[in-house]
Amino acid sequence: MALNTSLEERLAAVEEAIAELQKQNSIPQSTNWLQQITGSFKDEPAFEEVLAYGRAIRQGDDSLLETPDEL
Repeated sequence: MALNTSLEERLAAVEEAIAELQKQNSIPQSTNWLQQITGSFKDEPAFEEVLAYGRAIRQGDDSLLETPDEL
């Protein structure tokens, strides 16, 4: 702020900033990232394929991981 700004103008700017911060703070925000993304892929067909790959890897089934050239 400029040095010649009046006290009233400076106070008004501070009050405006506080009001903006209070408005931002009043909006409930989920801080748990997992809750934010849970279910976001439920209708995505490729997600089921990814789950199948993960299951195959955990169970030691390499057949899903082979490319058609390797068969």
